[in-house]
Amino acid sequence: MASHNLAAVLALALLCLFAVPSLGALQVGFYRGKCNSTDVEATIKSIVAGRFARDRSIVPALLRLHFHDCFVRGCDASILLDGSGTEKTAPPNLSVRGYDLIDQAKAALEAKCPGVVSCSDIIAVATRDAVVLGGGSQYMYAVQTGRRDGNISVALDALRNLPADSLTATQAVAAFRAKGLSATDTVLLLGGHTVGITHCSVILNRLYNYNGSGKPDPTMDPNLVSVLKARCPQRSTVDNSVVLDQATPNNVDNSYYKQIMAKKGILRVDQNIALETVTNGTVKALATGALNFPTLFGNAMVKMGAIQVLTGTQGQIRKYCRVVKK
Repeated sequence: MASHNLAAVLALALLCLFAVPSLGALQVGFYRGKCNSTDVEATIKSIVAGRFARDRSIVPALLRLHFHDCFVRGCDASILLDGSGTEKTAPPNLSVRGYDLIDQAKAALEAKCPGVVSCSDIIAVATRDAVVLGGGSQYMYAVQTGRRDGNISVALDALRNLPADSLTATQAVAAFRAKGLSATDTVLLLGGHTVGITHCSVILNRLYNYNGSGKPDPTMDPNLVSVLKARCPQRSTVDNSVVLDQATPNNVDNSYYKQIMAKKGILRVDQNIALETVTNGTVKALATGALNFPTLFGNAMVKMGAIQVLTGTQGQIRKYCRVVKK
């Protein structure tokens, strides 16, 4: 990217460092004084910290849960609803985890102030707390709350709205833009792949027969291809897991961007955002530290968390997160 274009990317992103406005009816501290003497966010934080101490994979689990909820009907906890044909049953959501933690936090808060705290707000707060545990205090961001829970959950909506892992950067930007997010937001939110895993079945074509060529994807580092082939034999009865960040897979940091700049993206969409001009300037700036990933990632999470939210008298506050209140 030309130097003046990179400067423009930096200038635009720096504006975001200092201004994350209240989005819609959401506000920071919405529950202050509304749950008797209980600190709602502190209660959620304690539960997340207890799980993190036993299982660091709760970080990518909650990031994915929050993302998959917000991209389908907005951030309304519709992904939590049980039942035949709900979002939970859609193929992209079959490996989503973290439901039990949300249930635990909801039960704790219902015991203190019944009918006050929404399941959708619990998801947003718990995800922030997990990110901070995985990356450190520099990843702290203020979560705007005041969401209410939706009453509708349809598997087909998930299939239609969740972006595929093989999108070009241009396609990914279009998918995110449809949710009110920018190209920069797209790069930042894909940075959630700094933690988490995929499986061999998802990337086999990149390793053995990319686009029917009978060869690996030429955009993947040859040394990484060799490493992944050992992990993912072409014919295997076991679908092994593969970490998305080959350098620091358990830490929330900017390593993801360094990896994809070095052609070590695991998912096709990750590699594409480093290669295509619509996004590669932002990727480079994040990889080098010219842009502050912790702050900008938090801002993007706040923006994502405001997608099509229900507030005021819309929706409901569920008693149990898995069931619509009658």
